[in-house]
Amino acid sequence: MSPSRASSRRAKLAAAKGSSVPSHPPTQNLTTSIVNDLGIAIVTSKYSDQNPFPVEGELCKQYKVSRSVLREAVKMLTAKGLLKARPRQGTWVQSEEHWNLLDPDVLRWMLERKFSLRLLIEFTQIRLAVEPGAAALAAQLAGPAQQAAITHGIERMLAADRGDDDPLDSDIAFHSAVLRASGNPFYAQLRELIETALRFSIRRTNTYKGVKFASVLDHKRVADAIIAGDAAAAERAMRALIQEALDLMVAEERKRKRDRRSA
Repeated sequence: MSPSRASSRRAKLAAAKGSSVPSHPPTQNLTTSIVNDLGIAIVTSKYSDQNPFPVEGELCKQYKVSRSVLREAVKMLTAKGLLKARPRQGTWVQSEEHWNLLDPDVLRWMLERKFSLRLLIEFTQIRLAVEPGAAALAAQLAGPAQQAAITHGIERMLAADRGDDDPLDSDIAFHSAVLRASGNPFYAQLRELIETALRFSIRRTNTYKGVKFASVLDHKRVADAIIAGDAAAAERAMRALIQEALDLMVAEERKRKRDRRSA
């Protein structure tokens, strides 16, 4: 058999094998999809005290999955504080006060259900308590690789200003790099949560400020202080950056309240 015919035969065999692969996503992806679907349903009150959470058999039929897959999804939602389950007592929806607001999925679902400026203000207050400290630690502890990641974040923001990168992704990349550079695993683990909130807040604060993109200069002040090893300057610059965003949100909230009163 010639090399070309052999190659063709191998391609056909590979195609035949590929065609026999089920079209369903892997179990983990399927579980994640169910968690997302049910999480949104709970946060938007589709399921609540008034609308009880469906029984296991009903949900298995709805999603066409085995009980083991569904139980894993319920277990994940329980860990996020949205559900409570007990043997022989069923599963029910927890009140909002029990939800894990530090879980990125829960925060995303809450922000998506109906945008809440108040929730974003409260989370930005948490950022104000966290990120300046992370910047100060980064100035003291960041090595060459961590400093390079911070510098790369600034370079991406400059590229975004020129239209060569995504403004949102580049801004988030900078803040994530600072959290990682702190060398503190607790700060680093907040990265995904802060990224989630930033995806909602950056565009809105830029709109309130009347600009298209975040100020690269303000972010560069943070980066320069970190690279210079000046912890106090890094903390001040990051605090000023987040405080400005918080002030814009608070001003917008007050404006909306005035508008409602005068309507």
